[in-house]
Amino acid sequence: MTKEQMENEVKYKMSLKMLNELLKQGLITKEEYDKINILNIETFSPMLKDLYV
Repeated sequence: MTKEQMENEVKYKMSLKMLNELLKQGLITKEEYDKINILNIETFSPMLKDLYV
């Protein structure tokens, strides 16, 4: 794994943590969560994306 790939994994995991918190607090719906998560996967291109979807 390259440094860039590792950074993208970390950025994705951080965005996922924030997204989960927004959902938990009721600030977004499950549908919004799913849409944002797909956008985050497209943006960060994590190597392990198949495990996250």
